[in-house]
Amino acid sequence: MAETTPFAGWSRDLRDELDRNEGNPAIGTRLLLEDDRARHWEIRLAPGQRLAFHRHVLDYVWTCVTGGAAVSHTGAGETLAVSYGVGETRRLSFGTGESMIHDLENAGDDDLVFTTIEYLASANAPLPLAGIRAAA
Repeated sequence: MAETTPFAGWSRDLRDELDRNEGNPAIGTRLLLEDDRARHWEIRLAPGQRLAFHRHVLDYVWTCVTGGAAVSHTGAGETLAVSYGVGETRRLSFGTGESMIHDLENAGDDDLVFTTIEYLASANAPLPLAGIRAAA
């Protein structure tokens, strides 16, 4: 299997965005609810729309509501094409000091919608939301 060069095909703007968003806590397009246990997010992307690079530090669960195709760029310089099924659900966990940074672009022809729940009682402290407020 051939290895790919990290960041191959990335524009300078994309690399710069990665650097700027190392600590971006906005893992969704809209924070629906935050309480003392969890943050509940929605990701809603029109065709071609992107969610900027963001960092995951908390354990979380996501569900793809609509299904669809996406492209994601990772902090390690990978570019991944991904297909999601309707109702596909995954849980990710991070140990102390672990995290993941990536973006998400809708590569399909219809809206791509996810719900995501971050659990505040995780191994890492939550990233501060810096002015992000839950939807009213």
